[in-house]
Amino acid sequence: MQATVKRRYLQFEPHTKFMRPKISNLDQLREAFAYRRITDGYALLAQMLHGIREQVCDEPPSTDLLLLIALWMDVGYSDEGLLDEFLPYFTPAFRRSMPLSTYLQLRLVEAWKAMLHEDEDIAIRLLEFVLTAQEEFYDPDVSLIAHYFKARAHRKRGEYEKAYEDTLEARRRARELKLEKFEAVIQIQEAWLLFQKGKTKDAVHSFDEAEQQLKSTDDYLSLANIASARGRIVRRSGEYHQALKHYEQAIALYRAHYPQHRNLARTLINAAYVKRLLALQLRKHIDTRTTNGTTKQRSNNGSHHLRYGLICEDALSDLEHAGEIYSLQDHPSGAGSVLVNAGYLHLDQGNVDRAAAKSFKAYELAHGKNDHILMARARILESAVENIRVEEQLGEEDDLAVHANAAKVYAEEAVALATHTQNRRLIAGAWIARGIAAANDFFQDWEEARQCAARAAALLSSEDRDHLWEDLLTLKARILHASGVDETLRAWSEGMVGNKTFQQIQEEFAELVIPKVWAREGQNISRVVERLSVSPKKIRRILRNTGFLGRNED
Repeated sequence: MQATVKRRYLQFEPHTKFMRPKISNLDQLREAFAYRRITDGYALLAQMLHGIREQVCDEPPSTDLLLLIALWMDVGYSDEGLLDEFLPYFTPAFRRSMPLSTYLQLRLVEAWKAMLHEDEDIAIRLLEFVLTAQEEFYDPDVSLIAHYFKARAHRKRGEYEKAYEDTLEARRRARELKLEKFEAVIQIQEAWLLFQKGKTKDAVHSFDEAEQQLKSTDDYLSLANIASARGRIVRRSGEYHQALKHYEQAIALYRAHYPQHRNLARTLINAAYVKRLLALQLRKHIDTRTTNGTTKQRSNNGSHHLRYGLICEDALSDLEHAGEIYSLQDHPSGAGSVLVNAGYLHLDQGNVDRAAAKSFKAYELAHGKNDHILMARARILESAVENIRVEEQLGEEDDLAVHANAAKVYAEEAVALATHTQNRRLIAGAWIARGIAAANDFFQDWEEARQCAARAAALLSSEDRDHLWEDLLTLKARILHASGVDETLRAWSEGMVGNKTFQQIQEEFAELVIPKVWAREGQNISRVVERLSVSPKKIRRILRNTGFLGRNED
């Protein structure tokens, strides 16, 4: 957009009935949005709205102003019930008199409002109507915003391929209109989708480009979103302390400029999640020192226990703050995410009943919004709760069968729900939960557990080196320990391969043999290559998959 604002960016001439402020004010508001001059835009919009509210008029404001209001609210402008104040003017009778172009703008506003209330299905239907109309009545600005909103609605539903297609189209249209700053905002979403598709290097590059374009602006919401996304990327590699630094950077930006924004709540949840993972690492360290440590090391465990408790308290405090924000925003899915994360913290500390209550409530909230991602996460937690009851034999003998079957059913439901999305890590987590249920003390169905582990492993990449990968390794180790190497080899020698392909058998055999040879050869990969005539790339992959090498080790 040039400084003269000659382009038609949200610049429709409204119906003659419509009340509108001076066109120069609208132009300034559009320009501030395009160049991401957020503070200027907030001040101008507040001034315009004050003037409109002081007028006594039975007609609604223009739809181009309404769409601008929605876009400014999307970047953090806060005015409780603002759109609800204006939309009732657009009665069915009034809508029938509207030109198509203004009607499409109104539908865009209503689609954004639907997304605000987590009604993505409604939003997508409205946006598809707008885009269909664009085939005959083409408005580049309306098409751009429709694709941008639609991409976000699909992303919320876990439909990443559709979201990616709409994101690319929105970015292309922004580039055609020379809206460089807005294109950078769209690129943030593109980068996030690349990350979800497993293209981490491309995602990091896209985040860097977007940040470079936006760092000269006061669009702190977008800059905080980038910092938060970087935390997710680093977390996946298992670098939890570094991930927490990115989250803290994002939280500082949100708190300084958007203290009640739902993105702050989301980042507080992510920070709490990482703190929980750090607490789990500390607990493993405590358990190891208790079992194998010296007397002095065991005596120092008291300070470690205290630190563990403080980390968990800090994480719960973050979740409480996030819950308060979501309560103000009336955001059920966000509140459900708070409950799931709190449930895991309670479960880690042995509060099984509290964890169960949190997971049940989270599922109810998710079901009310048809949120497949949150429903699956809640069911995974519920399965974990029931497995704990089986493993720790919490209840009478007859109760164990009930809890074991509940763990299995919840995990199966999680798999079914997760497969409605394109979130590969969610699907992998559901399969791991199903494998853990199969391997519990009641069922001990090692073949079923092995198949679930294989399904999960196929969904994770070499870049997944966080808790999910560790959970998979734990499941594999339990299967191997219980079924025994000798028993497995004997079954294979007798042709008892179940439903496995020969390639799957080869892979399992490699996971049995290569770590043993690597240990015998002094953990020297070159010697293993020479001994087995296997490529070093495959050896490293097997050692990583079995937990003997970290992501960046040779």
